[in-house]
Amino acid sequence: MASSDSEKEEAEAAAAVAEEEARAREKQYWKYAPLYKAALIGDWEEAERIIDGDGDALTAEITQYKEIALHVAVATGKSIEFVKNLVDLMPVEALELNDSAGYTALNTAARFGNTDAAKILVAKHTDLLYIRNKDDWLPLHRAAQSAHKDTLSYLLMVTNPGCKTKKPIENDLEHMPPFEDDSGVELLVLVIASGFYDIALDLVRQYPQVAKSRFQHRCALGEMSKKVSAFRSGSHFNHWQSIIYYYAPVKVEESAEYSERGDIENPSNKCGVTAHKYNWTRFLERMFSFSERQKVKDMLWRVSELLVPPIKHIRELKLKHNQALKLVKYLCEQVRSLEDLEAYRSLARNPLLVAAKLGIHEIIEEIVNSFPTAILDQNSEDRNIFELAVIKRHENVFNLLYQMGEYKQYITRLIDNEGNTLLHLVGNKAPIEKLNVVPGAALQMQRELQWFKEVEKFVNPSYIEMQNDDGETPSTVFTNKHMDLVVEGEKWMKNRATSCTFATTLITAIVFAAAMTVPGGNNNTSGLPIFSTEKAFIVFLVSDAIALFMSTTSLLIFLSILTSRYAEDDFLYVLPHRLIVGFVTLFLSIITMIVAFSSTLCLMLGDKNSWLLSLVVTSACLPISSFMLLQFPLLVDLMSSTYGPGIFGKQSNRSFY
Repeated sequence: MASSDSEKEEAEAAAAVAEEEARAREKQYWKYAPLYKAALIGDWEEAERIIDGDGDALTAEITQYKEIALHVAVATGKSIEFVKNLVDLMPVEALELNDSAGYTALNTAARFGNTDAAKILVAKHTDLLYIRNKDDWLPLHRAAQSAHKDTLSYLLMVTNPGCKTKKPIENDLEHMPPFEDDSGVELLVLVIASGFYDIALDLVRQYPQVAKSRFQHRCALGEMSKKVSAFRSGSHFNHWQSIIYYYAPVKVEESAEYSERGDIENPSNKCGVTAHKYNWTRFLERMFSFSERQKVKDMLWRVSELLVPPIKHIRELKLKHNQALKLVKYLCEQVRSLEDLEAYRSLARNPLLVAAKLGIHEIIEEIVNSFPTAILDQNSEDRNIFELAVIKRHENVFNLLYQMGEYKQYITRLIDNEGNTLLHLVGNKAPIEKLNVVPGAALQMQRELQWFKEVEKFVNPSYIEMQNDDGETPSTVFTNKHMDLVVEGEKWMKNRATSCTFATTLITAIVFAAAMTVPGGNNNTSGLPIFSTEKAFIVFLVSDAIALFMSTTSLLIFLSILTSRYAEDDFLYVLPHRLIVGFVTLFLSIITMIVAFSSTLCLMLGDKNSWLLSLVVTSACLPISSFMLLQFPLLVDLMSSTYGPGIFGKQSNRSFY
């Protein structure tokens, strides 16, 4: 009992002491509020007045996070002169003071990207580079994690690779050097996570050991496998952007082996970009030497970038892609140099599967090139890279099958632990983010059918009717998983057909009435139209007849869509084909109706009021341009999806396996 009372008294005493300390800190915060404000706004005159009157102000904790004035001034970055003056007044050991998170002023400079402040601090006290915070991070790590490239580059330049580092509070030199072991691996992972692939490439070249090591289940290759935007496959360009990307010059060192294997960044010719040289390039080759041609090309690109700023962005993007690809290649070479199966499983197997899930075919190609047996790797559900690609609908990974030899017959006939073949897996509905790439539920259903039909070409014919562990065939899985998409596709098609039916009906009525009441009327004697000898009248008759035939055809097409049976297979070709024909005939009927109307005005006005005639004819282009802006993109998508080359096919001449 006495012991219990004693413990209670000790707890109460400790609480009282803590409360007293809290009140003292709060009182101190209020005392130094003017200094805090001066540090925030960079008012050195006010800060100097306070410091001159209080010798403890330089090292006093002025915030609840135990920050001193130097921390605050470095974090705000308002006045570098303020920081310089503070550092000049402070003793060297005071620069090592840390806040509640263990941040020295240099850690704070790295966190907020204040490179100028970092230079001032390092110039006075170099040991700040090797003091870790409570997360065991150096200023280097903090700059990398905060994605401040300039600050990181400076810290890398001034940090001694062989110098051991200090703990945040204890000053015993017992930590590893910055670029070795766990510290180096963590730094490399942070650099990659921030997207600084050029810096990461320099790091692994200087310290190759960090490329083949792990720290807390993280490694460099694993981090690269998450960076979809770091590769060409993760960027989407239109036709003109693809051309600019293809020809944009980038300066990245390439090994002989890399050059011999061809252009990995531009393997595909699907965008319509050909490898031939333009006439102006041939002209340059005839007129100038190589160095002169290079200077002329560089000048042309610089002028182009000034005139069209997006060109510069595309070129920088290509440079980043090349750097990332070269980094992956180098990482794979380092892991392969270990000649250890367990090392591969630890460092490359999971990145391979992650890359397959995310659709980064470049990483898959490099890993399989370094470790050919990796193509057989499976996850915990017995699914290989192609099965994962099919589930996630990554056609760029699936298309690697077209670059394989006969071994693809084996790899596509594997079965997972639930008895599912590749065809069963493609029968599942695509992830929503992949469906949304295609506009409209009907086109989404068409894309799903295209996937199913394409995979069907690769599997063993006996798999087409094969049942999985749930007793379902691939077609049954597809039907069950796509019921809602079929319903949505039917609504989508009917809504557009209904809207267009109203328009075509109206056009049909207008042009039919116009044909019955020709402009100017008929001759009472002969019964022929009065303007029958005029050229404008012939234009009117032809355009009105075409408008009538086209609008009638369009009306029948849209009615056939409304009365269609809407079976699954109809979404593959029949329904999109009808919608395309309906749109094209509707568009032509609108154009010819406007032409008929304009020719009628020509007949009525003749040579009189030519300015009014010009105004009306010019205004007649408005409905045509409106239709082009509002409906033409959908028509292009329909035609591309139905008649285009598709998303499947060989991506490059590089052999995959």
